[in-house]
Amino acid sequence: MAEVLVYVDHVDGAVRKPTLELLTLARRIGEPVAVALGNGAADTAAALAEHGAVKVLTHEAAEYADYLVVPKVDALQAAAEAVSPAAVLVPSSAEGKEIAARLALRLGSGVITDAVDLEAGDQGPVATQSVFAAAFTTKSRVSKGTPVITVKPNSAAVEPAPAAGAVEALSVSFSAAATGTKVTARTPRESTGRPELTEAAIVVSGGRGVNGEENFAIIEALADSLGAAVGASRAAVDAGWYPHTNQVGQTGKSVSPQLYIASGISGAIQHRAGMQTSKTIVAINKDAEAPIFDLVDYGVVGDLFDVVPQLTEEVKSRKG
Repeated sequence: MAEVLVYVDHVDGAVRKPTLELLTLARRIGEPVAVALGNGAADTAAALAEHGAVKVLTHEAAEYADYLVVPKVDALQAAAEAVSPAAVLVPSSAEGKEIAARLALRLGSGVITDAVDLEAGDQGPVATQSVFAAAFTTKSRVSKGTPVITVKPNSAAVEPAPAAGAVEALSVSFSAAATGTKVTARTPRESTGRPELTEAAIVVSGGRGVNGEENFAIIEALADSLGAAVGASRAAVDAGWYPHTNQVGQTGKSVSPQLYIASGISGAIQHRAGMQTSKTIVAINKDAEAPIFDLVDYGVVGDLFDVVPQLTEEVKSRKG
């Protein structure tokens, strides 16, 4: 069976959930070979082996932390040339998509971004995408070279499948461009104790109907009761009620959780583009004609200031 390269997103050896999802998808089309780079790369082996990696290619060097993107592209190119994979899978983050595009250019192949599913095909892997602001679902494949595919978080379940996970050192020669852009400083993101927005299984978002920064406490309370991330519409962010880092939509972040709860959000097309691939969508809005109701699985016509606190209390009582 052909091997499939999986780029490992990790923090000092702690593997992030989207990578484990990629291993699930990789097993559909071949044997997963993980590529772990940077500080703590060798420490990823146990988790990767538990989730199906037959091999783990590792390389530790200061360049991965000190410079942007290109050193990682150099390493993936080296891995692709050593393995001749059936495909290369990368998490669909902002950095991941840049890595994928640069890698595809170097390999003389095509790139597919923001896939939400992956399956084996007679002529190579077939990726499912949600396109044109999620108005259409397409299936596509790369017709030339080694397919490079980025996959959105929450597109597959994390499924343990113990494999050998043999660790092998990857030989990497950095290109002249690798040191072109240096990282001069880092500021740790302030922790809220909530899941990362793009990776969360549940997202609770507030929009214009929240009617003020102080009222987002209602949204946060529901999110915390569910163990969810907090999102916001563009209208709420533009009004200064919530940080831009939490904006969901075409000009914010794309999310695809198991459950998305939209409170006081009308359902503008640019917001829908960022959350329409959610598995189950619930909307709370006092306007029965709001466009968001055309999209949802469950809709509640009512004032969010009445509905959301009651929902929060009901969740707490069932948990308690």
